[in-house]
Amino acid sequence: MKSRLSLVAGILFIFIAGISFGLNAKTERENKLKEDLQLISIYTDVLKIVKDLYVEPVDSKKLIYGSLRGMMNTLDPYSAFFTPDEFKDFTTETHGEFGGLGIEITMENHKLIIVAPIEDTPAWRAGLKSGDVIIEIDGEPTDKMTLLQAVKKMRGKPGTKVTLTIWRKGVEKPFKVTITRAIIKIKSVKTKELENGKIGYIRLTQFQENSTEDFKKALLKFKDKDGIIIDLRNNPGGLLSTAVMIADMLLKKGDMIVYTKGRTPRSNEKYFSRNDPVIPLDFPIVVIVNKGSASASEILTGALRDNNRALAVGDKTFGKASVQTLIPLPDGSGIKLTTAHYYTPSGKMIMHKGITPDIIVHVSHEEEMERLKAEREAKIHGKKVEIKDPQLDAAINAIKILNFARKAEK
Repeated sequence: MKSRLSLVAGILFIFIAGISFGLNAKTERENKLKEDLQLISIYTDVLKIVKDLYVEPVDSKKLIYGSLRGMMNTLDPYSAFFTPDEFKDFTTETHGEFGGLGIEITMENHKLIIVAPIEDTPAWRAGLKSGDVIIEIDGEPTDKMTLLQAVKKMRGKPGTKVTLTIWRKGVEKPFKVTITRAIIKIKSVKTKELENGKIGYIRLTQFQENSTEDFKKALLKFKDKDGIIIDLRNNPGGLLSTAVMIADMLLKKGDMIVYTKGRTPRSNEKYFSRNDPVIPLDFPIVVIVNKGSASASEILTGALRDNNRALAVGDKTFGKASVQTLIPLPDGSGIKLTTAHYYTPSGKMIMHKGITPDIIVHVSHEEEMERLKAEREAKIHGKKVEIKDPQLDAAINAIKILNFARKAEK
């Protein structure tokens, strides 16, 4: 009887505690809602005060759009509010061809930063590099611009010019660069043979819609070599779907490629390899990365490394890998909102952390500039110049070691 009473008392305690917890949770939600309503009330009060007392008449839409823009800017560099015209422009697909300079940019702490110049574009030929800060566009300071406003100012009619004022680490004063706009047609996959034809080299400059088929052709072209080097340096990213499909060509069926994690179930997704690999799983692969490798480049590198499919050589990557969701609003405006972060198969978050290569080959600012200048000279003027590239040299040596180990196992 005593034990039965104890059991009943225990059940009653749990039931009462459950009710108490439920009531506390409900009270907390109600308090938060009340606080939100009070803040909204303050917002409408300020809106009315400005409308009534500001020295000149102000359009309500201008005020509200401005406040929404400010709201999104407080979150992170990648969330944004768009007016109807801006939203329409942003959602227009370019399919790898657009008018502009050829750079991937981001906004951090009101600084307009170049993630990477795209190879064979006006920006690349002008010598812009990853990490450069654009402080003015045609003399107008960028610290008050949104990312989209900056992009719109740099784009324009092909053949017209735009002058950027650049701050670069290690350079004493900001300097100006005048660049002629052009239609940007990007060939994202470039190949060549190294070491007297023994090693295949694939340079992937961006992850576009047409990159997948071109990359597959390159793999098949080099499948009888001693190994393949995939160069992702200064690749700012592109389409997630392309990164997933390229990883799918190299990984074992069923291997995880990447996953996302956010606050809602819809934000949590996992991507796996669905097909058999295009080349044998023991075929040596080395990926070269640097601080200009971002987004989809980091996703591919993380997938190959975590599944022990490739070695990574070079410098730590940029650290830009988050999911932005486009949400249209009733008046045609819209928001781009960060809803999740990308994680490598082993559970490492890429955002703000980047990927540290297996073999770190640090290249100084001077060495990087010398290499890029030599590459530009060779491309633009058809000159044959000696290009010092310690990261590529390290990748070649890694391929040789992997190939030796592969043959020893057979």
